[in-house]
Amino acid sequence: MTISRILIANRGEIALRIHRAAHEMGIETVAVHSTADADAMHVRLADHAVCIGPPSATDSYLNIANIISAAEIAQADAIHPGYGFLSENAKFAEIVEAHDIKWIGPKPEHIRTMGDKVEAKRTAGKLGLPLVPGSDGAVSEIEEARKIADEIGYPVIIKAASGGGGRGMKVCESEDQLETLMQQAGSEAKAAFGDATVYIEKYLGNPRHIEFQVFGDGEGNAIHLGERDCSLQRRHQKVLEEAPSPVISDEDRMRMGEVCSKAMRNMGYRGAGTIEFLWENGEFYFIEMNTRLQVEHPVTEAITGVDLVREQIRIAAGKPLSVAQEDIEFKGHAIECRINAEDPFTFAPSPGKVTYYHPAGGMHVRVDSGLYAGYSIPPYYDSMIAKLIVYGRNREGCMMRLKRALEEMVVEGVKTSIPLHQALLEQEDVQTGNYSIKWLEDWLKEREV
Repeated sequence: MTISRILIANRGEIALRIHRAAHEMGIETVAVHSTADADAMHVRLADHAVCIGPPSATDSYLNIANIISAAEIAQADAIHPGYGFLSENAKFAEIVEAHDIKWIGPKPEHIRTMGDKVEAKRTAGKLGLPLVPGSDGAVSEIEEARKIADEIGYPVIIKAASGGGGRGMKVCESEDQLETLMQQAGSEAKAAFGDATVYIEKYLGNPRHIEFQVFGDGEGNAIHLGERDCSLQRRHQKVLEEAPSPVISDEDRMRMGEVCSKAMRNMGYRGAGTIEFLWENGEFYFIEMNTRLQVEHPVTEAITGVDLVREQIRIAAGKPLSVAQEDIEFKGHAIECRINAEDPFTFAPSPGKVTYYHPAGGMHVRVDSGLYAGYSIPPYYDSMIAKLIVYGRNREGCMMRLKRALEEMVVEGVKTSIPLHQALLEQEDVQTGNYSIKWLEDWLKEREV
């Protein structure tokens, strides 16, 4: 099937990213937007634009009926959901396909399976992915929870089966805390995701967050495009990502990459996906799979030369993968800084009017952003306003280029996280790659003392 017009069911930098890939393929784009985003760059650049509701995401970017109506009005023959919003909503994917519109994403059943963390863990185990020791599924009775915790040993972590972002997640150090923390995790999960189901895993003391990019054609062929290290996190939210990881050997990369791509082949997976692991003492442990494009996909593009959005569109159109595993070469090093409209150290949101904007430039410097001077950043959505992605022949050169690019980048009128990234690059542990998922929060606490 030929795709000639794509509706982009998203906003901000990812909507622009999809628009650019589509136009490079000769495909028209349809932007959807809330009233708050009427002047957004993705709306300005798209071939067609449809307003889908008021500022609230619930009434606009999460409004399935309005998005489908927009697609029909604009005569779009495909929908790309980007990331966030409805990108991992299996019901939305099914509705899109039921309206004879191409869904640029994985099969709905795979979205549903991997969106349920208990089912995802069970499926991952069957597919041969290494698991963190823990419960086989949901745990509801305290006696069962005590038995599991005794078997795997304290500390354990209690996690919500639905959702993410650190909500419904509690670390339990001893048996006397278990019942209370299970109740708290279940209550948080119910409030945040409408599902109180929890499960239990061994708590890893000081791991890194390593994820593998995978791609399948839906016909049993799949490849991996290496790993990304996303260990610099605050409250389970990624701040800086790099590829390749400073701690993963070539041998482990190829070994785990093959484990991941084999799992996707056996699953019959279609499109882009990311398999996330915790890594500690040389061992990988599956935590979840994201059945969509990741925010940090540009670092993988930088070291492989593969346009992941273009590949998504090709696969949705029924074409084969454009590259085989033996064609993938990993060259150089790339780092992405997420730049948010917020105070760089208190993290208080800072929406408002951008009075001056100058993106960084130069060789191997990429800025994905919808900013422009005079643009008013709305307070209704995620605070990320730009991604700065820098490539170098090696990690040291990449770090030096990143420092220079951060010095050049100017966003005035609102506070941004640029000073945080500049401060991070001055830290020896960051310079040497000696950090874990706990490092950033520990460093921030030290700054407060």
